[in-house]
Amino acid sequence: MMKKLSWSLVLVAIVTFSSCELKEELEKTASALEAAEALQEYTVVNKQFQDASNASDDGVINAEDVIAGTYALKAGQEGPSITVEPMDNTWPKTITLDFGDGITGKDGIVRSGKIKTVSTAWYRESGSVHTTTYENFYQNDHKVEGTNVATNMGMVEGLGLKYNVEIKDGKITTPPGGVISYTQNSSRTWIAGDDTPINIWDDEYKLDGTQNGVSSKGIVYSLTITEPLHFVMYPRDILAGKITFAIDGLSDIELDYETSKGKIGDYEFTFNK
Repeated sequence: MMKKLSWSLVLVAIVTFSSCELKEELEKTASALEAAEALQEYTVVNKQFQDASNASDDGVINAEDVIAGTYALKAGQEGPSITVEPMDNTWPKTITLDFGDGITGKDGIVRSGKIKTVSTAWYRESGSVHTTTYENFYQNDHKVEGTNVATNMGMVEGLGLKYNVEIKDGKITTPPGGVISYTQNSSRTWIAGDDTPINIWDDEYKLDGTQNGVSSKGIVYSLTITEPLHFVMYPRDILAGKITFAIDGLSDIELDYETSKGKIGDYEFTFNK
């Protein structure tokens, strides 16, 4: 039977265990709680990274209209200012999205600051490389830093465009001031919305890969996506997928996005996607 991860377990242990057993159970429970906190922070990192990627991808796609002189926001729609340099047929190009002091996107996220992407060709062109960095960039008061390199690997038969994605020196600073650092190597396959390339909001994709990081409390973790994460852009959600973790020597750790359930050995917990 699964045990719910809570401090009530510690109280039960005080009554039912000998001193040696009690010490072992307390240490086990404390480790599980620290691991659960690290896992919860991973869900924050994952969400922030994906949301930032969505914004930069949208900017690179809209840059084509900026070059053509046809880019315009719809009535009542908010969006960043987009600049492209150089404004000709030469490459690479630097595409800058400026969200100013704060703009609310269709996904409900308030973004501020700048995203800069250096592209070797347009987003959908096979072999193109898009290197993104962030300048004083925030999403709902979470500061996002690091370098995101996306490489277009071409079409996957029966699915869609595939991108290899590498995150270097990733860092998320939470509103309370906690700092979560990470690196990531993954693949991202576009599985829906390919027929409306200028509208990212009907897109769906699957993510595979690995990530390594350090939580705000110094907990070192590594993860592997064992079943691809199924992302939906709007309304933003992760419909399914599984991840296994190794955290400071703990094993048998898993998150299941279809059920929003996680487990650490015999302990079970729920998490927010």
